[in-house]
Amino acid sequence: MNGAVKQYLLITGNYWAFTLTDGALRMLVVLYFHQLGYSPLEIAFLFLFYELFGVVTNLVGGWLGARIGLNRTMNIGLALQIVALGMLALPSAFLTIPWVMAAQALSGVAKDLNKMSAKSAIKQLVPNNAESSLFKWVALLTGSKNILKGVGFFMGGFLLVWLGFQGAVTAMAVSLLMIWISSLLLLKKEIGKASYKPKFREIFSKSDAVNRLSAARFFLFGARDIWFVIALPVFLAQTLNWGEQSTGAFMAMWIIGYGMIQALSPRLLNSRQHPPSRNRAVTLAALLTLLPAAMAALLYLEMDAATVVIVGLALFALMFALNSAVHSYLIVSYAKADGVSLDVGFYYMANAMGRLIGTLLSGALFQWAGLGVAGLMVCLIGSAVMVLAAAVLSKRLPT
Repeated sequence: MNGAVKQYLLITGNYWAFTLTDGALRMLVVLYFHQLGYSPLEIAFLFLFYELFGVVTNLVGGWLGARIGLNRTMNIGLALQIVALGMLALPSAFLTIPWVMAAQALSGVAKDLNKMSAKSAIKQLVPNNAESSLFKWVALLTGSKNILKGVGFFMGGFLLVWLGFQGAVTAMAVSLLMIWISSLLLLKKEIGKASYKPKFREIFSKSDAVNRLSAARFFLFGARDIWFVIALPVFLAQTLNWGEQSTGAFMAMWIIGYGMIQALSPRLLNSRQHPPSRNRAVTLAALLTLLPAAMAALLYLEMDAATVVIVGLALFALMFALNSAVHSYLIVSYAKADGVSLDVGFYYMANAMGRLIGTLLSGALFQWAGLGVAGLMVCLIGSAVMVLAAAVLSKRLPT
């Protein structure tokens, strides 16, 4: 087997294993602490450090990956996730808000080290000027990750019922430990290591293209999480009375479908010969703006909430997946090859900041508007505004 292909498969396998535990843990925390009687805003605060430390990690992690190699940053991420899962395996009496927030902080560091390492490594493994191949491999990695994140959502709901919260996180920690050991033994040592020692001040991008794309990414992912992270699962479980398993399964199927669309995006966008450009990013963002706005309007007109949510989510998955796939390709394309993780890390810092703001707004707006249909409607209006901002910023990307 070709050495580069073997390393790509190892990196992808690590990323897949991590993603399963990450998706499952998110669903476990939302559903378990909702069962314990936590309010939507309190649940949002449990993810505060997860997202906040992701912001810091992407900045510092990109610099670290360029200095010590992406294999090491990926393995550090796996190890930290094992520690975070172990912290959450304690009895319920010990799971105070500060303790869970600390565990989520470690998980946030781990997730973004792992993701930054995997995305950056592709730039090293695809030949220069093979832009269509680069789009294909980035789309495949990103799409497969989200498929498995969706499986993780389902797994989280299932494990909560089958093993309970503590049993579920313990089982995931043991499985990830075995993946970590194999990664230490098999992953090539110098992937992504820069030919020079980048200075710490280089964590901030000097590229206009990277800065503008990062700003658009901030609003794009804020637009998703402002209604998807807290408001939607609580709305499904509480207002529509779906229960934990049904909510977990539905969220899982959404993420799986979203991931499949991402993986197929080169084919769907007819980009096998000509990879996507700025104009494609602008058009897709403009189209996506219409969806949450239309959903909010239909809810205001008192159409059946379950129908609006199910159909709206399906369409949102299609358009959001295409938007995200184009962005993921553009950042790897824009990033400089030597020390690629510096630019990719800065970009995913903006991604994490968007998720952080979106998560906080999801809990705050949903609770402020009175929960139920009114709360979801306000979150959807916020989503439309944020996607519109992403479309405007994308207009300033290089042609």
